[in-house]
Amino acid sequence: MILYALTIFSSAFLLFLVQPIMAKQILPWFGGSAAVWTTCLVFFQFLLLFGYTYSDYTTRKMTPRNQLILHATLLVISLAALPIIPDASWKPAGDEDPIYRILGLLTLTIGLPYFLLSTTGPLVQAWFARAHASGTVYRLFALSNFASLLALISYPFAVEPWITTRHQSLGWSAGYALFVIVCISTGIYSLRAHTEAQANPAAQTRNDGPPPAPAHYLLWLLLSAMGSFMLLAVTNHITHDVASVPFLWLLPLTIYLVTFILCFEGRNWYKRAYFMGPLLVVVCALAWFLHEEGGIMEFKIAVPLFSAGLFIMCMFFHGELAAMKPAPRYLTTFFLMVSLGGAIGGVTVGFIAPKFFNTYYEFGIGLVITLLLAAWLTLGGLRIVPMALLAATGFTGFHVYHYIHALSNDARLMTRNFYGTLRVKDTGPATSATAVRRLMHGVIMHGEEYLHPDKRLRITTYYTETSGIGLALKHFQQAGPTRVGVVGLGTGTLAAYGRKGDVTRFYEINPQVIEIARRDFHFISGGKGEVDTVLGDARLTMEREAPQRYDVLAIDAFSSDAIPVHLITREAMGIYLKHIKNDGVVAFHVTNRFLKLAPVVEQIANTYGLKSVLITDDNDGDDASRTDWVLVTRNSKLLDDPRIKDDTSEITAIPGLRLWTDDFNNLVQILK
Repeated sequence: MILYALTIFSSAFLLFLVQPIMAKQILPWFGGSAAVWTTCLVFFQFLLLFGYTYSDYTTRKMTPRNQLILHATLLVISLAALPIIPDASWKPAGDEDPIYRILGLLTLTIGLPYFLLSTTGPLVQAWFARAHASGTVYRLFALSNFASLLALISYPFAVEPWITTRHQSLGWSAGYALFVIVCISTGIYSLRAHTEAQANPAAQTRNDGPPPAPAHYLLWLLLSAMGSFMLLAVTNHITHDVASVPFLWLLPLTIYLVTFILCFEGRNWYKRAYFMGPLLVVVCALAWFLHEEGGIMEFKIAVPLFSAGLFIMCMFFHGELAAMKPAPRYLTTFFLMVSLGGAIGGVTVGFIAPKFFNTYYEFGIGLVITLLLAAWLTLGGLRIVPMALLAATGFTGFHVYHYIHALSNDARLMTRNFYGTLRVKDTGPATSATAVRRLMHGVIMHGEEYLHPDKRLRITTYYTETSGIGLALKHFQQAGPTRVGVVGLGTGTLAAYGRKGDVTRFYEINPQVIEIARRDFHFISGGKGEVDTVLGDARLTMEREAPQRYDVLAIDAFSSDAIPVHLITREAMGIYLKHIKNDGVVAFHVTNRFLKLAPVVEQIANTYGLKSVLITDDNDGDDASRTDWVLVTRNSKLLDDPRIKDDTSEITAIPGLRLWTDDFNNLVQILK
């Protein structure tokens, strides 16, 4: 049992650990956008499905000996892919489709090792079931999820803060080589044990049983799909509409894996009679809060409620799934359907929903489907149970419908793509002197303008004349026309500083933001200076283009926990310096509720022999928002400007902080 457990534990741990290791290495190459992470996720999810298909097919169609020979051969061949360090030749030139390039890079760098790791869970469980007629085989699945959970938690807290990505890859590669040895050893042992077990027909009979009915296949698919669906739906909702807290995405995924562990551990933690009541109550509560609170609740209430809701729902999905598990003879088919269902749920939320929904409607829809599925499964029991569930479904559907209706009526515009959801909202009529139009990304505001025509170009929020960026721009405008670069468009507020002869150039990765800024706001069209917008990741674009000779380059892409790390590294600073004049300034907008970014910027500046000052503007009034800007420059005249010198705040050093590079960063160390 120890040999089987070691093989499954190591494979699951390596399987979950390699995903952030690979994604982090290639993130700076492809712009650091959400699309990079999504593409990686889909690659890994579908490779997992192919691995489960391989396990099922070879178990059913091949003799144990031939299966072992094939698998051992593939394991040995996969060692040629080590170490898993992406070749620099895969870096994009800028004129190709990044999705296909990412998929090709992942396939050649990690494809075969990942595929073989993904086969291990069902394959080794099948080996165990053939050799040891025992009801404990499904407990190995719980062990696999425990190893996945351990890898998930360990990466951001025990691996990423201390080890560079290159050494992460080398360490993982060494671990994989050891896994190959252990897996082949397990296969050889299993083959011998299977030969001995064949001499005991009674033992073999205990592993047999009736074949699954078509209804079982459908339910396996639905239950596993809904677990994956609600995991992503809850994650999207709490990180987008509740709070963008660093590492908050870990909580739902941890809950999801814990429910798998509890339901398949073998001690009957899930009992339908005990969970139907809580399921009904928590789903209705979530639907009510969606409607009454507009989906935006206080953090201290929302996170516990959504966590409890996800736990109960996943216990229902995975508990019912565990109750329907077939005899060990059919376990590879069972796991294949579970994997297929998980892939369907993930693709529905990650790819299909953004095409059909203009915001995160899938969470509310998932609540309704959950209760309908529960009512279907309880039809054969007491009549009052499905009746109560159907009544709860009606209650939930009513509140979900009105939540969706309220969202649509409350916004002037809602749109969604790979980069998230955007809302344009007016706070009053255009005739009101105080009414404003805001661009919202979840709970984060990306700019606003007054609706009254006489006040449209008033500079507001994070960019007022008393902010760090405002002071820098005013300093350079004293000397004549200025050339300004801005990473992150928002509503285009900084264009309002433009005068005749000035040039402002915005870099923006989301095409919908450019469209909204030009159509629904007036900063770009109403300013007196020349305004240019460049679509694409700012760092990749600046790597390719000729020096722009900016007086000011504003890095304004950091909001809440959404830190595009590749824009705040030593290598990134080198690119920025290529594009500013000798006396120019790079201004980092580091206002953040959860992270201390100013010391990171200061340390990077020091490596280039540059000065850095923190400008904190506490003016939090009707027009302005409290802001922190770090100005990085070698221009002593700028730093001696009384308006800047008088507003400079001390940057508090973080003990032990290491320099951020493309190869290393540590979010944990800069948490407030």
